[in-house]
Amino acid sequence: MNNKTRVMLVDDHALFREGLRMIVSSQPDMEVVGEANDGLEAAIKAEDLKPDLILMDIQMPVCDGIEATRRIKKDQPSVIIVILTVRDDEEKLFDAIKSGAQGYLLKQMNSQELIAMLRQAINGEAAIPPRLAARMLEEFRRLSSLLPVETAGEIYELSRREQEVLGLVAEGCSDKEIATRLTISLHTVKTHLRNILSKLQVSGRREAARIAREKGLI
Repeated sequence: MNNKTRVMLVDDHALFREGLRMIVSSQPDMEVVGEANDGLEAAIKAEDLKPDLILMDIQMPVCDGIEATRRIKKDQPSVIIVILTVRDDEEKLFDAIKSGAQGYLLKQMNSQELIAMLRQAINGEAAIPPRLAARMLEEFRRLSSLLPVETAGEIYELSRREQEVLGLVAEGCSDKEIATRLTISLHTVKTHLRNILSKLQVSGRREAARIAREKGLI
C-alpha cells in the first residue's frame, strides 16, 4: 500500500517546478502526482488528481494562487495548500490564510526548511515561518482592537496601526520612513494609507494629517 503524500506543484516557471519536483520526489514519504502552470489549470487538475498537498505559487497568469486556493478548497476542503511566494507581503499572507491555505512560505528558504514546513502542514500544523507568524499575531491583535474614534459627532474606525501611520504622516514622514519606523513593508504602508484616506473620506495625505490634528486623532 502506498502511504506517500500525493503532491501537486503549481507555478508558472517550469524551471522552478523542476527544482521543486526534484526536492519533493527525493523524500521517501512524498511523491509528485501532477503539475500545473497557472491557478485555473491547477483547479481543473486537482479535481482529477485528488492530491493530498498542493504547493501553490501566488503570482500567476490567468488565475492567481489565492483565487485558485479558494476554488480548490471549496470543492476539496481536506486538501492541504501551501502558498509559495517571493514577496514578504502581509496583505497577501492574510488573503492566503482567509482563502484556506495552511501555509505561506518564502521561496528564498532552503530545501531542508521547505520539507520541514511541508511535514508540519501534513501533520495539521500551520506552515508559516516564525517571523511571518509573529506578524500575523500582531495583525490579529490590531484587528481585534479597532478603535472607534469619535469627535464632533463623527466616528473614524481607525486601527492602532492606522493611528500610528497617520501620526507619522502628520509628522511629515515619507512612506519609506514610515515603513522603517514601524518595521513594515512599503506595500503595507501604502495599504494602511489607502484605508486611512477612505475612512477619513479625504483624497490626500496632507488633508488627512490636517484632519488628524484638528480632530485629535493622533
